Amino acid sequence: MSALLAVLLIAALVFGLALLWLEARHRLRPASPLRLSSANWSVKRKGDERLEVKGTIAIRNPHARMEVFVPEIELKPTLLGRVDLADVQVTTSLKPQHPDEEARADGYWFAYIVKGHKTTQAEVRISISGPAGSDLRKLVDTLWLEILWTNYGPFGRLQKRDGVLIPLRRPAAAQPDTANWRQGDRCSVLPIRTHLLGTLDDPAEVLRHYAGAVLQPGDVLTIGETPLAVMQGRYNHPANLQPSSLARLLCRVFHPTSSLATACGLQTLIDNVGPARVLCAWLLGTALKLVGSKGWFYRLAGEQARLIDDVTGTTPPYDQTIVLGPADSAAVCRQLAADLGVAVAVVDVNDLGRVKVLASSPGCDEALLMRALKPNPAGNANERTPLVLVRP
Repeated sequence: MSALLAVLLIAALVFGLALLWLEARHRLRPASPLRLSSANWSVKRKGDERLEVKGTIAIRNPHARMEVFVPEIELKPTLLGRVDLADVQVTTSLKPQHPDEEARADGYWFAYIVKGHKTTQAEVRISISGPAGSDLRKLVDTLWLEILWTNYGPFGRLQKRDGVLIPLRRPAAAQPDTANWRQGDRCSVLPIRTHLLGTLDDPAEVLRHYAGAVLQPGDVLTIGETPLAVMQGRYNHPANLQPSSLARLLCRVFHPTSSLATACGLQTLIDNVGPARVLCAWLLGTALKLVGSKGWFYRLAGEQARLIDDVTGTTPPYDQTIVLGPADSAAVCRQLAADLGVAVAVVDVNDLGRVKVLASSPGCDEALLMRALKPNPAGNANERTPLVLVRP
């Protein structure tokens, strides 16, 4: 008996050391401290045939001592619309605004060092021109701007890919006299159309602008979990990920339709909760599955394991990225409800009648939401109706 106990103790020690090694390797992997953000975007109309988009990108180094080079940066614009855009021309320019070095007159981006606790920025200009005689506003509605940039330093040379969505036009807000209500199970339901949402949008402003005119006491306003997540910036291009051996191995055991069935999808979860938790969740989940108890991996790995949407899992242009679930959903609902004066809920709904209320403000009637949202009034295609208003 004592020999068996000794073997078990040694096995537990070896397993614990293996978990510590996994975590240490994960945390010490090559990484750049640089962070990219953008702001101050404006869209100006230059006649019917031309639009000028202007904004600023900032690169911040939060590290105290590490100095990181940015030797290359490239803008890759993509226009979205509902017609053929082959005749629409797009040109871009990027002008450095470094705090300690002058920009070159020819527009060349020279290799720049971002020192510890410093920030640099650059001005972005994008010109969009339609064919002669066209009304450009009727052709395009969204600009997806990808920023491809290189980080070079003690960690090696890393290629980074960030994207920002810039609305070029916005639909009209819902109005009481034109709202197209649908009759549900002891309730009325109003899907509310918005522009494509992104990191430039504030959730409170979006809900107030598009739904404010039709809200009444007793209403419940819902927002999809993915639209909220992209407004929070919780998406990442697979090019930014470096799948570990654990991710490459374990992703093969998930169902092919799962968002965790690719190395990058599973690596996103590992980056969020750590490799030790993912491995333990898989081991325990597999053991419990063998005795007939299913679903334990997702319970043990945390909420994000169910909420991650892999490539193709969301509407363009986010279909090329991996989108996490939203952060602090309960706190967001409480704040939005206080701002708007009605109950607010974050939901995940699909065409199979599955309704999951991720979070809701105090006093929200979740049973009402389950009835109202079962037919999926927001849709899963390109309806662009991330808000649904439910009225008892």
